Amino acid sequence: MNIALLIIIVVAIVLAIVGGLNTALNWLLWVAIIVGVIALIAFLLRVIRGGSKV
Repeated sequence: MNIALLIIIVVAIVLAIVGGLNTALNWLLWVAIIVGVIALIAFLLRVIRGGSKV
């Protein structure tokens, strides 16, 4: 898996945790969901196209 994709996934998880702990930072949860979905789509496209050389 690409190192940039791993970084995006880690950031999404961290933002989800931070957003879940503080309701005032609820928008961070939405950012984490959006970034996570984008990372998942990018990963699936890479796997489907056969470009993933793990």
